[in-house]
Amino acid sequence: IQSLSSPFCLCRGILRGIRAIKGPEYKHSLAYNYVLDQFCKKQVNHRYCLAQEEALYASHSYLCLLISTRQHMALYDIYHGKGQHDTEEMAGIVGLRLPTQPGGKGWEK
Repeated sequence: IQSLSSPFCLCRGILRGIRAIKGPEYKHSLAYNYVLDQFCKKQVNHRYCLAQEEALYASHSYLCLLISTRQHMALYDIYHGKGQHDTEEMAGIVGLRLPTQPGGKGWEK
């Protein structure tokens, strides 16, 4: 996100995020048409520098929101509980192992 300073790169990033959310029918969505319309309006009008900077900032923030939401949903799918898990299974999910009793008392697996 840091290197996306040009309006064209921001527009492509936002449209990529919309495509990831909406799927193959993303070109028919209202969000897609709105983003394209707004970027065309702001790109043609160079007289109002403050409005253009404000639009770039808002689009940069929106792109960050799309990326963060996608990452959140991926983590949610991985770590969200799908019912009861035993301790060993939960430890495996987060990348840990349960300690074993040295000497073998017979009750560990």
